[in-house]
Amino acid sequence: MRILGINGSPNPDGNTVVLLNKALEAANKEGVETKLIHVNKALSELKVPFCRQCSSPCSKACYEGTLLEDYYKLLAEADGIIIGSPVYFGTVTAQLKAFWDMTRDLRTNKALLNKIGATITVGASRYGGQETTVSTLQDMMLIQGMIIVGDGSEDTDAGHQGACGQKPTISDEAAHDRASILGKRVARLIKKV
Repeated sequence: MRILGINGSPNPDGNTVVLLNKALEAANKEGVETKLIHVNKALSELKVPFCRQCSSPCSKACYEGTLLEDYYKLLAEADGIIIGSPVYFGTVTAQLKAFWDMTRDLRTNKALLNKIGATITVGASRYGGQETTVSTLQDMMLIQGMIIVGDGSEDTDAGHQGACGQKPTISDEAAHDRASILGKRVARLIKKV
């Protein structure tokens, strides 16, 4: 069993990664293997780092033989996926959107259908667009046929749409707690399924 954490931030060690790591650490404590990937790293290998829908169905020609193809294989193999994004103008980063837009082949093959998905967002202020970003992330996962969960658990409370934080997240203890609860919940659910 594996949970894949997806860092949608262009920053490989910033606020979003702090919370993703909290979630993945909690999942590890539940006995689930985890891995964190950085979309910006994979996109940097591409000549055109966004989908142009050059073929239908997707031929994967734009990313074949790249790190992005390896990441999509990890997505297909994962039992659970936690996507993290900072808030950029009330929504996800361009890097994350580009990464997800190119998952067309995964959708065609129903590779993410019924996988457990969850979200983590970080804003510059307490009410800085985290909920609209969560909503966008959930829409992206729903279009792949994923099962979405929030940050609640039988040990704590019913939770909310996902774990949200305020930068700097290194000192946002409430966000640390919610991210940990989220990671634990995703781990427990994939073990049940």
